[in-house]
Amino acid sequence: MDKILEGLVSSSHPLPLKRVIVRKVVESAEHWLDEAQCEAMFDLTTRLILEGQDPFQRQVGHQVLEAYARYHRPEFESFFNKTFVLGLLQQGYHSLDRKDVAILDYIHNGLKLIMSCPSVLDLFSLLQVEVLRMVCERPEPQLCARLSDLLTDFVQCIPKGKLSITFCQQLVRTIGHFQCVSTQEKELREYVSQVTKVSNLLQNIWKAEPSTLLPSLQEVFASISSTDASFEPSVALASLVQHIPLQMITVLIRSLTTDPNVKDASMTQALCRMIDWLSWPLAQHVDTWVIALLKGLAAVQKFTILIDVTLLKIELVFNRLWFPLVRPGALTVLSHMLLSFQHSPEAFHLIVPHVVNLVHSFKSDGLPSSTTFLVQLTELIHCMMYHYSGFPDLYEPILEAIKDFPKPSEEKIKLILSQSAWTSQSNSLASCLSRLSGKSETGKTGLINLGNTCYMNSVIQALFMATDFRRQVLSLNLNGCNSLMKKLQHLFAFLAHTQREAYAPRIFFEASRPPWFTPRSQQDCSEYLRFLLDRLHEEEKILKVQSSHKLSESLGCSETSLQEVANKAAVLTETPCTSDSEKTLIEKMFGGKLQTHICCLNCRSTSQKVEAFTDLSLAFCPSSSMENLSFQEPASSSSTQDGGLMQASVPGPSKEPGVCNPSTAAFACYSAVNERMVDSPDEFRCSEDTSVPNDSNKMLVNKDVLQKAGGETTSSVTDLLNYFLAPEILTGDNQYYCENCASLQNAEKTMQITEEPEYLILTLLRFSYDQKYHVRRKILDNVSLPLVLELPVKRTTSFSSLSESWSLDVDFTDISENLAKKLKPSGTEEACSPKLVPYVLSSVVVHSGVSSESGHYYSYARNITGTESSYQMCHQPETLTLASSQSHLLGRDSPSAVIEQDLENKEMSKEWFLFNDSRVTFTSFQSVQKITSRFPKDTAYVLLYKKQNSTNGLSGNNSTTGLWVNGDPPLQKELMDAITKDNKLYLQEQELNARARALQAASASCSFRPNGFDDNDPPGSCGPTGGGGGGGFNTVGRLVF
Repeated sequence: MDKILEGLVSSSHPLPLKRVIVRKVVESAEHWLDEAQCEAMFDLTTRLILEGQDPFQRQVGHQVLEAYARYHRPEFESFFNKTFVLGLLQQGYHSLDRKDVAILDYIHNGLKLIMSCPSVLDLFSLLQVEVLRMVCERPEPQLCARLSDLLTDFVQCIPKGKLSITFCQQLVRTIGHFQCVSTQEKELREYVSQVTKVSNLLQNIWKAEPSTLLPSLQEVFASISSTDASFEPSVALASLVQHIPLQMITVLIRSLTTDPNVKDASMTQALCRMIDWLSWPLAQHVDTWVIALLKGLAAVQKFTILIDVTLLKIELVFNRLWFPLVRPGALTVLSHMLLSFQHSPEAFHLIVPHVVNLVHSFKSDGLPSSTTFLVQLTELIHCMMYHYSGFPDLYEPILEAIKDFPKPSEEKIKLILSQSAWTSQSNSLASCLSRLSGKSETGKTGLINLGNTCYMNSVIQALFMATDFRRQVLSLNLNGCNSLMKKLQHLFAFLAHTQREAYAPRIFFEASRPPWFTPRSQQDCSEYLRFLLDRLHEEEKILKVQSSHKLSESLGCSETSLQEVANKAAVLTETPCTSDSEKTLIEKMFGGKLQTHICCLNCRSTSQKVEAFTDLSLAFCPSSSMENLSFQEPASSSSTQDGGLMQASVPGPSKEPGVCNPSTAAFACYSAVNERMVDSPDEFRCSEDTSVPNDSNKMLVNKDVLQKAGGETTSSVTDLLNYFLAPEILTGDNQYYCENCASLQNAEKTMQITEEPEYLILTLLRFSYDQKYHVRRKILDNVSLPLVLELPVKRTTSFSSLSESWSLDVDFTDISENLAKKLKPSGTEEACSPKLVPYVLSSVVVHSGVSSESGHYYSYARNITGTESSYQMCHQPETLTLASSQSHLLGRDSPSAVIEQDLENKEMSKEWFLFNDSRVTFTSFQSVQKITSRFPKDTAYVLLYKKQNSTNGLSGNNSTTGLWVNGDPPLQKELMDAITKDNKLYLQEQELNARARALQAASASCSFRPNGFDDNDPPGSCGPTGGGGGGGFNTVGRLVF
């Protein structure tokens, strides 16, 4: 058969005929052949593969060899043995040189054919030695790329142990010898592809054996710092930079710049060659390393090197701006080099002659990327001309060329220059290098405090970490819409995808700030949260009405007036939504329903009403024995004047909610929260009304009832929720007007949750009004936070029997006597118990301080989705379950008890995050639990619980598309473009602000403010004078647990 095949391929028969016969030969491989015939066939096909005269012969050799090797595996294993492979690698094949790429390709295919044979292990051992020898011979890029392909497919051939370090070092040296003499695009692309394969091999080895990374990097530096004039290392070494972890920048740069063995001449060579790397296409992070090394040298005051390198390479860097692939990195390096070179105009004047041509060229192409680039470049040019004034003959052509682009203000120019000088960077190394890797190790983005906006930052982070809500917001199609939800989507997208450590939410803050909130003053985060949810809800209602109206009208119809749309939206708001499709996103995520039941104790007639809520406000329950209460006198040092934020009137049941803008119909505000304010003295809600409450419809909170003695047992959220749902006897001044009796009567009031939200928001009512001293006080009681909470929900099948007309006009001025009556058991206990719906703690907003008008907010949060198992989410050492208003706490056999008992020793590390404005760190649930015991002024204020083991119907439609199931949805192009653009500008902004941020960090570390709070010190701030963490507590480890 081998003779037939040999004669066939060398014959002059037509090619189609040859292919038919070859197919017959391949099919005959299934038949039995003796060992000699097999060996002859393998020898022939090997010769065709390695020495074939044309592609047809080589193709035939591959096809026939694979077929016969498959059906005659033992014979091929005997043929393709260790001796044969060693001969190919060391001596070649007949006339074929041993360094020919065809030999490596042949061996590569041979390994695939005998992969399941025992003898392959001997070949792996042989190749581990041979590949090291080959690399030491400095193979050409093409051969080295083929070798990389082989080693990528067969990692068993990579040298092990100490030899792996040697192999990596030799491979680095080999890359340093790569050259491409061709200037043709095809050859250049092929060269780049070959280099990329080799660098990817090194990356894979570094990941598999981390011990090889540092020796490899030392070899890179040895190559680029060489002062040997006879050897110029290849720019291909730039391909390795993108594979070096950015986290190593700080250590490596500090080591290089402080190593006494590294001479200035070597450092100069290394820096110059790294700058040359800016021309390497597709290499990432080269500009990051160049700038890091420049800053490292400035930090150790090696200005001679910086001056020499800048003057030598500034023109080369400027010329790189012509090439789109390397332009962003070149502009970053150019900006840093020019702005830091402030002692002389020499460097700037070297590029001045080239500026006009570059500007005219980019202006003429009209591309958006070119315009963006020119805006950045012209800002840099203005800074340099401002700093080096007095050369009108040089600058006039440039001014004419850039006159159409914005000019930065003088203040901005001064700030940029002051932040960038070498002499101002002596302490900037650590601060700058630590930021170059982008976000903190948590992978989360902080929010910059814009001036006492911690109340907003803490709430936004809690909402962002509400995973299902975040995903729904990001998946909304809001193109062409300028709504508040669009701005929230933009903010969430940047928090999720920006490379910045912290983001400044200026646009969202201005859009979402309640009109009665005074800018740059501390506010109530709970009030802000409720206003925000209400605005989002109302806005979506209006947009739905507008959308439905447009669909129902023909193109020629007149537009509906805004007032008509608002009226329709108000009607929709007042009408209960019966299906998920009718609900807004806020209703679907945070909306629940609360049924209030009042029974006249005289005639036993009842009244019922169901109201929607987005949060529940939990008052602090009094102790079981009033005699045991110890009244806490006000501390004169913490007393404040009236008129601050938390001073608010509490509306009666017939009034609009006090926490919302009266001009809007409040879905969130007209809620169970207000119902509780009517009937209990335990809370005093916030609003724009800052007058002291003084009439019978306004609650006056008795601090003597609310504040417990320091020695009392710590209450839990479970206790507060039980108290919220407990039956209440309406008597005395709080008597109920019974329409049946036509008079005031004693009555029993009970409340039941009939529809649970996906996310349960609980506000602990910590700010009370002291009638005696006419001040607002903060209740500093510690509250235990259960990680697993069971909410009693009594779902109703129909609301037809509910009366929506019972009077809300009765004055309920609650007193201490009635508080005790709330604790009486109900005499009308129903037989059927509510269903206990499990919730897990998602986030906690903490208020730090002793006053409602000042202090600081920060939040703890973690990612939780509705489909995650409780066994992955929960850990709590004790059983904390929630009883219904007619039952006691559940026993050990409750679901949450089982979950928490099973997970007693399974707490996940780095599950919780601490969001403190721009600072985000890992923390633990233990830290959340112990915060008040460690820092008495820091108390949990707003809690978010996620309904557990629920299937969120909101995400069902999206998940079926396959676009996102376990992760965030893909962003729309408009958002992604904005984030991509911002990420590209990230390094430039960081360089401009490096000095200012370093000064802020230094100032914060020296102040008496825990962990660098970002707020300012004027009245109402988060500073220590406002109760934000002073008082003599240890502030060094204030919020780092």
